[in-house]
Amino acid sequence: MAYVVTDNCIKCKYMDCVEVCPVDCFYEGENMLVIHPDECIDCGVCVPECPAEAIFPDTDPSATPAWLALNHEYASSWPNITRKKIPPADGDAWDGTPGKFDAHFSGKPGEGD
Repeated sequence: MAYVVTDNCIKCKYMDCVEVCPVDCFYEGENMLVIHPDECIDCGVCVPECPAEAIFPDTDPSATPAWLALNHEYASSWPNITRKKIPPADGDAWDGTPGKFDAHFSGKPGEGD
């Protein structure tokens, strides 16, 4: 089992989860984070830290195979992030907005550490 970041992270990107991860398995895109499923140790400490409630175990119906594949694909090309940064100023306004993936997902990498 691994944990998966899903679409509610898009444009929220709070990064509270990054600070508690004991294995640094988060990777940063321009407007969301992903978890590398091969590095995740399934501890789950990131889940309660996510204000957007965007992280799920891969056994949860919200973590579809498509989300697992997206996390794996982008964790392999985006830079690793190990510390919390300032989240987007409008992140709270985007929290819970439906349809963010189709309208706002960016495959561009973030800055990393």
